[in-house]
Amino acid sequence: MTEAVLDAGPLIHLAELDVLDVLCDFLSLLVPEAVWFEVERHFPEALFNEQVNLQRVKAPRPSPTLAALALSLALDRGELEALSLMDLYPYAILLTDDSAARLAAEQRCLKAHGTIGLLIRSVRKDRRTENDIISLLRNIPTRSSLYIRSSLLNEIITELEAEWNRKL
Repeated sequence: MTEAVLDAGPLIHLAELDVLDVLCDFLSLLVPEAVWFEVERHFPEALFNEQVNLQRVKAPRPSPTLAALALSLALDRGELEALSLMDLYPYAILLTDDSAARLAAEQRCLKAHGTIGLLIRSVRKDRRTENDIISLLRNIPTRSSLYIRSSLLNEIITELEAEWNRKL
């Protein structure tokens, strides 16, 4: 088990899909204050779900290097706090759907996953079946505010179906 630092996107999107339990196998779920406030504004139910134990934490002040990177990538306050918190938990996984935040994590040699990666991971962790995940992925456009190009989503679904059918 490992720790996770959450940005608002995955927390909101997983709650919209009613699958917050896919986060249950993380040792701890750390939510920076700015992310907490953002989720509270947009989907407060995600913060008070019995399935997950979220820990609201104060992020450290960002290093000058991180502050410059955040400025150049136009990261918002929540993303900056999440990346700043990763400095305290370098072996944690950053959970974000923001491509700029993921790029910043990559540049800092940090692990980052998004909502779709968490859904796929839930199959490996025996929290969901392959069919459950395919169904959830197909429902993302109607049940979630996650933005993903339909062509990319269809490509992911096709690749997963092919991979999982090869196992049979």
